[in-house]
Amino acid sequence: MSEIRDDRQYTQTHEWILDNGDDTYTMGITDHAQALLGDMVFVELPNVDDEVSIDDEFCVVESVKAASGVYSPADLQIIEANEALDDEPELVNSSCYDDGWLVKFKSHSVVDLMDSTAYAQILN
Repeated sequence: MSEIRDDRQYTQTHEWILDNGDDTYTMGITDHAQALLGDMVFVELPNVDDEVSIDDEFCVVESVKAASGVYSPADLQIIEANEALDDEPELVNSSCYDDGWLVKFKSHSVVDLMDSTAYAQILN
């Protein structure tokens, strides 16, 4: 069974978003997503200051099985990308909710996300 953390919100496309409390957010892919993809071999991250529109693909995670796009949950601006993933993409597998986060972003329009209970229901 996939780990789902109560302190995050989730998208239909299996990304998690953590509200940092200051109009900034941290984002990654869920435990369910990383398990389906398998061992990560590469993560293509956006650049700091990139502006991304809602539902646009802005990041790619590549595993031994497949490459998968990561989609924006809102209109946002990237403020940090997890550079540790350049050398250790496997952090997405071993620590998807902690060390394996993908980006931090600013946004005033993060809406329509699921809480942990709703996300668990779509996995069942």
